[in-house]
Amino acid sequence: MKHTSLRTTNYVLRASRGFTPTPIGTWLSRCASRGIVRLRQGRVFAPVSTLSKRSAQQCPDRCRGFTLVETIVATALFTVVMLIAVGSLLSIVSVNRKAQALHLVMNNLNVALDGMVRAIRTGSNYYCGGGDYEDPQDCSGVDGDTVFFFEPFRGEPDDPEDQWGYWFGWDVNGVGRIYKSEQGGANELAITASTVNIEKLQFHVIGSSRSDETQPKVVIEIKGTANAENVKARTTFHIQATAVQRILDL
Repeated sequence: MKHTSLRTTNYVLRASRGFTPTPIGTWLSRCASRGIVRLRQGRVFAPVSTLSKRSAQQCPDRCRGFTLVETIVATALFTVVMLIAVGSLLSIVSVNRKAQALHLVMNNLNVALDGMVRAIRTGSNYYCGGGDYEDPQDCSGVDGDTVFFFEPFRGEPDDPEDQWGYWFGWDVNGVGRIYKSEQGGANELAITASTVNIEKLQFHVIGSSRSDETQPKVVIEIKGTANAENVKARTTFHIQATAVQRILDL
């Protein structure tokens, strides 16, 4: 049994800041009344086994350790939360990549359409539909036509081989695309990417004849779907653009 000899009249137990110091004798008396220590002839007797038992009984739950079951449950919950968090992060990254890919595809279509409208505005002698493309021709019906030719800026009206044209067709893979020619239909070139599937291209032309009082105007209607590599989702678009001839048609 361990014991400690001390003089109760010369020691003072100072408590935390803001509390009145308590004489050590009073403090030891309280401990003795609770059974934590024993006082005998100015000596303090406190068996180690008794102190350990008393401390274990008076210690709250937060002072004790974790059991094996509690540790396993906590680890499992942490693992589940981390898996969900990592899965959500990967999904966000994947969605962001898909959005960027589709954005690039739509940029290709916008660039092609802007170039087409710019060239038509500065051109003249609009011709819609099939034929020899010599005399201006309207196609103002509901369905319009899929072929459109015109004389480019500073072109020769009497030379059909320098005419520019746009039309709708399918490539070798069966993908609908917009084609362009700057040599009267020869040396065609696809101006839309293979990831853009054009399902419908229509030209509506009014005022192409010089005998009318209407300024030549072309309405372009494009409909289709766009997708990117390694992207299952498809984006459907329906675009309309209007180009009015800048040269006065008098």
